[in-house]
Amino acid sequence: MTLYAYKAMDVFGRRLQGHIDAINLDDLEMRLKHMGLDFIRGTPVSHGKPFEKNVSLRELIHFCFHLEQLTRSGIAIIDSLIDLRDSLAHSRFRAVVASLTESVEGGKTLSQAMGEHPRSFDEVFTSMVRTGEESGKLPDVLKSLVDSLKWQDEMTSHTRKLILYPAFLGIVVLVVTLFLLTTLVPKMAGFIRSMGQELPLQTRILIACSDFIVNFWIPLLFAPILAIVVVKLLLAVSAAARYRCDAFKLGIPVFGDIQRKIIFSRFAAVFAMMYGSGISIIDTLHTSEKVVGNAVIKASLARVGQMIVEGQNVSAAFQNAGLFPPLVIRMLRVGESTGGLDAALLNVSYFYNRDVREAIERAQILLEPVLTLVIGLILGWVMLSVLGPIYGVITQLKT
Repeated sequence: MTLYAYKAMDVFGRRLQGHIDAINLDDLEMRLKHMGLDFIRGTPVSHGKPFEKNVSLRELIHFCFHLEQLTRSGIAIIDSLIDLRDSLAHSRFRAVVASLTESVEGGKTLSQAMGEHPRSFDEVFTSMVRTGEESGKLPDVLKSLVDSLKWQDEMTSHTRKLILYPAFLGIVVLVVTLFLLTTLVPKMAGFIRSMGQELPLQTRILIACSDFIVNFWIPLLFAPILAIVVVKLLLAVSAAARYRCDAFKLGIPVFGDIQRKIIFSRFAAVFAMMYGSGISIIDTLHTSEKVVGNAVIKASLARVGQMIVEGQNVSAAFQNAGLFPPLVIRMLRVGESTGGLDAALLNVSYFYNRDVREAIERAQILLEPVLTLVIGLILGWVMLSVLGPIYGVITQLKT
């Protein structure tokens, strides 16, 4: 099959565009017709899926919830996919579901069809669906996926709250400082120098900073962009650089601790979900390594897997790897001894999830006064450096 970029029109007259696999243009027109679209134009792009974009969490939650409801009601997978395909408003995801429908109609299982769209359905998602198909508990697995995706969406929201406010205030501080150094200070510098008196140290530093920014603003503008590009290229080609960068992220005060808790919470939730669905511990660990998003934690989980293969139990392996604190290790040990390891891991996820919420709330409470203080100090430094010499001259005139 060939990947086609298409333009089509829906029943409301809206023009849509996207990418979909088809044998030829006639097959493309037929596939779009099945999706309720009128074919306008199609252009072959390539033989892979390089233009397939990630599906948002909200779309996946909607997809899993409705598929779970339909399959639990006894509706066949193919009919459920057709209903979902016809009800989706998002053209990109509708094309993905249409491809799933055609693959299942062609004899593939749902997990095999999802495996053809790794940008939309990751390995954890596909493995869970495969386990649900093999065990006959697909609706239960889909419900677990809905809960997990909702939790991920909630964590994303918490992380966004933590980042957005400091980023906003940081931009405000930067803009105010640049305005003062490039507009106010240069105008006042000539007047201050004309007074003929020796300038205080803070005034000389302020004028020097202003002159530097005014004279070298072009390199200063492009230097951060160049640094970002270089760092991204380095991280893309060097595993050692990625490891050091991830270790640095975990070592940042406050933010590093929050990130570590978010990673552990995500790992424990995914591990519990997969293990509770019947996937072996080793396979669950290998798959869970790919969701942590941090090379340091991933390497530690790899050591845990190796220790379990060598005969250690789960709680001992995690303890020896130094991943979790004693309280969590104790929870894992109890869960392992009672046969409820998945329930214990869910408790671990809840434990870290609660800590993340509290840590983010504390960080937000601390950041507001700290950033406000930074703005006040910068403004105070500028005002003192500019007005200090003027006040000195006025005092001399009075005497």
